[in-house]
Amino acid sequence: MDFNFNPEQTQFADALKRWIARDYNFEARRAIIHSEAGVSDAAWATLAELGMTALPVPEAQGGFAGSAVDMFVVMQELGRGLVVEPYFATVLGAEFLRLGGGHAALLEQVASGELKLACALGERQSRHDMRDIAMQAMVDGDGYVLNGEKKVVLHGAQAGMLVVSARMTGERYGEQRAEEGISLFVVPVDAAGVRIAGYRTLDGLRAADVVFDKVRVDAGAVIGTPGAGWPILDAALDYGAGLLCAEAVGAMEAIFEATLDYLKTRQQFGAPIGKFQALQHRMADMYIHLEQARSMALLAAVRLGSGDANERRCAVSAAKYRINLAARFIGQQAVQLHGGMGVTDELPAAHYFKRLASIELTLGDADHHLARFIAQPGFSDDTTEGAAA
Repeated sequence: MDFNFNPEQTQFADALKRWIARDYNFEARRAIIHSEAGVSDAAWATLAELGMTALPVPEAQGGFAGSAVDMFVVMQELGRGLVVEPYFATVLGAEFLRLGGGHAALLEQVASGELKLACALGERQSRHDMRDIAMQAMVDGDGYVLNGEKKVVLHGAQAGMLVVSARMTGERYGEQRAEEGISLFVVPVDAAGVRIAGYRTLDGLRAADVVFDKVRVDAGAVIGTPGAGWPILDAALDYGAGLLCAEAVGAMEAIFEATLDYLKTRQQFGAPIGKFQALQHRMADMYIHLEQARSMALLAAVRLGSGDANERRCAVSAAKYRINLAARFIGQQAVQLHGGMGVTDELPAAHYFKRLASIELTLGDADHHLARFIAQPGFSDDTTEGAAA
């Protein structure tokens, strides 16, 4: 198998590298983080101009129909640049719309950069289990009424539309954590009854808590089939986890390189501390974690396009588990090797460390994905176990 990126993918990566180096350096990013909006309209316009917003959108809606491997290249560079714009939230929302069909006009707006999306999926009690949905969707004439609250909606206050998960009311839809009865909706942020409270997160991004108080939407707001939204939700969450894996690889590459440069320049006892064998061993361990994470992230990107749901789930959960471990190890080692400087706001290493810590807890931590991987068909052979017993 050829693991080299094709010329188009390389061009996308090079375009992002040049833009980040020229217009989105560390100081520019810090200024954006501390601004009132927390994002940059100019940066978003540039991402759209470079074709990044159109990349994952189908050609019929003005996009490039980019694959998960194409998106891997983009997310890796955004991770290296610590870009805080609502790109991940928007392309994840676009994946919901693509999988559900029927929202061509919205996808066209995403492709052009006119529309930003956010995904309101998590709730106070759900933790990493996105089947655990207390928010209700009640049939009301030819539409629906939504009631409930969503927590930590990434870039919820910066979006124009929200992709929302809710549970259909009625006995036939089962309990709160059942896969049956889940519906997905696309809701304007300015709809009557929507209340958004935004805030800055640990890693410098923005999130929001969103309350839906008797929010009425029409039938056209449904993504997919009412009450049967779990397959779309499951596939889109895997897509999002795969994107986060790619972003984490980029961030880990950058923090590894920054740590290596620091060891070459920091002097102790008249010599660079990088000459000390114990520190060389720690850098070697970091490099091993990085390369293993990169391989797993690429495998997940390939499997996302396989069409086999079980194969996709196994690859994504294995990658997210491995990358979560690598992110923690590399981040902690980098901070320790930088000494006290490693946790200061003035040093990029601290910002990479915080972003990696956030990625580790987004769309499933290590324990969640390990349990999910084990639960997939084929992991345990009952016949073999029985024979051995």
